[in-house]
Amino acid sequence: MDDLFWLSKEQLAIIEPYFPPAHGVPRVDDRQVVSGIVFVTRNGLRWRDEPREV
Repeated sequence: MDDLFWLSKEQLAIIEPYFPPAHGVPRVDDRQVVSGIVFVTRNGLRWRDEPREV
C-alpha cells in the first residue's frame, strides 16, 4: 500500500507542523489525505472521481 502515497514519510514530516491541530475527532492518516489532494489536483479530477483505495 506504500505505493499509493505521493509523499514519503520524511517529506510529510517537513510539512506536518503546518497541519491544523485535531479537535476531539480522531485524525485520518495525514499522508493519505495529502496524497488524495495531490492526485486530484494533478489529474484535474473532481473529488468523487478519486479512486477509493483502502
